[in-house]
Amino acid sequence: MMNLLEAKEGMEYIVKGITTEDEELDAFLFSLGCYSGEPITVVSHRKNGCVVSIKDARYNIDTDLAQAISI
Repeated sequence: MMNLLEAKEGMEYIVKGITTEDEELDAFLFSLGCYSGEPITVVSHRKNGCVVSIKDARYNIDTDLAQAISI
């Protein structure tokens, strides 16, 4: 398994899981539509994280959050 920081730009991946002890963070990602089984695409990598596309919406997520999302 790998995380979003290792993903190639423009490729669609399936979220395998979220690795975090923070329940608020887990709930936040779920509200964005980022949960196990959902497709996710890394639009671009940034210095402090990456831009992802989830369900026709784009989000800028930081490095820690990107590492918590397994694909």
